[in-house]
Amino acid sequence: MSLTDAYVFDAVRTPFGKVGGALSGVRPDDMAAHVVRTLVDRAPGLEGLRAASAQAVADAAAGRPIEAGTDAAAPQRIDEVVFGNANGAGEENRNVARMATLLAGLPLSIPGTTVNRLCGSSLDAAIIASRQINTGAADVVLVGGVESMSRAPWVLPKTTRPFPMHDLAAANTTLGWRLINDAMPPEWTVSLGEATELLRERFGISRERQDEFAARSHRLTARAWDEGRYDSLVAAVPGTDLERDETVRPDSTPETLAGLRTVFRRENGTVTAGNASPMNDGASAALLGSSTGADVLGLEPLARIAGRATAANEPDFFGYAPVEAVNRALSRAGIGWKDVAAVELNEAFAAQSLACTDAWGVDPEIVNAWGGAIAIGHPLGASGTRVLGTLARRLEASGERWGVAALCIGVGQGIAVVLENVAAR
Repeated sequence: MSLTDAYVFDAVRTPFGKVGGALSGVRPDDMAAHVVRTLVDRAPGLEGLRAASAQAVADAAAGRPIEAGTDAAAPQRIDEVVFGNANGAGEENRNVARMATLLAGLPLSIPGTTVNRLCGSSLDAAIIASRQINTGAADVVLVGGVESMSRAPWVLPKTTRPFPMHDLAAANTTLGWRLINDAMPPEWTVSLGEATELLRERFGISRERQDEFAARSHRLTARAWDEGRYDSLVAAVPGTDLERDETVRPDSTPETLAGLRTVFRRENGTVTAGNASPMNDGASAALLGSSTGADVLGLEPLARIAGRATAANEPDFFGYAPVEAVNRALSRAGIGWKDVAAVELNEAFAAQSLACTDAWGVDPEIVNAWGGAIAIGHPLGASGTRVLGTLARRLEASGERWGVAALCIGVGQGIAVVLENVAAR
């Protein structure tokens, strides 16, 4: 059986807000619904779906049964919604993909599923969707991811017996390990920052290089915003006044970042709040489809998904796992590093980003040319489709053919997708 090509047609995200910032009052399922609605509204071919959705919502609000032809009998224009989310412990629980679809007013007949590969969740959603398209199981799949790190709850473990007399400690679900299994080796369960210190020690990455990389991230992000690079990629959340990413600091320099204290009390530590990604709130989404999906959507494809891969290594060296993931994805796409013109690598930490780019031997100038997560932010579940959408638009803007999107993932994994600019074939 021959496989059907899968394409990226459009992508959008919210501005990324800082923890406790402008988006902290917005529920994650509402942020997810916003990017879903935005993509549907931007697809000319989905006008009939929007009309059917509006009628179905009006019928539901009035207590009327859904009329034939308004929902279940309407043409199925979106086959599936797949969303990524890393925490899933708060308001995004109960399958946020399905919740976002319902809140966005899409027909009730569109199914949805939520996946969790931590920081790589929404890129994993895109990989899952691309496989459905490749096999002919779907023509249009809406993918994305969401995270509100501001609204991640504290959780209490259940006790082994009822009515215990001892105190219970609440676990913060915002980031990192919690409720750790005692069978896990302790070296695997170190904090993300401590794991990054171990990685930079292994590869000899200096504090100076990390701060220079971080300052570049802020400078390029601010420039990309000023040049209008994000105008089509970002849609402000209604009811908020945030129009740009909230954690961008255009005045950051290596010198100012050098003055920040290290996060961890260890001799010769280098990881600071300035050379690591912040904690954020945000959502992102993309429309994927086949060539038939182009007719359904009324859109021309931006890029073809040409290769994809995951990889894993020691949990405490999670930051290095993208190296093998990208190399595998390039091999599956049938190209090599000499062909790659653009890289979107999620900047969890400057040290791990540098370790990866050093291993690849890639020209640093093609990496995150429109800025990266150290400035933009890293709302865990939303970052995968952020880098995918940014890569597609970068290739469109430059006219170059091949690009790579990749992320490191906690507990020792990496994930990557290779895109081919359709117009540059």
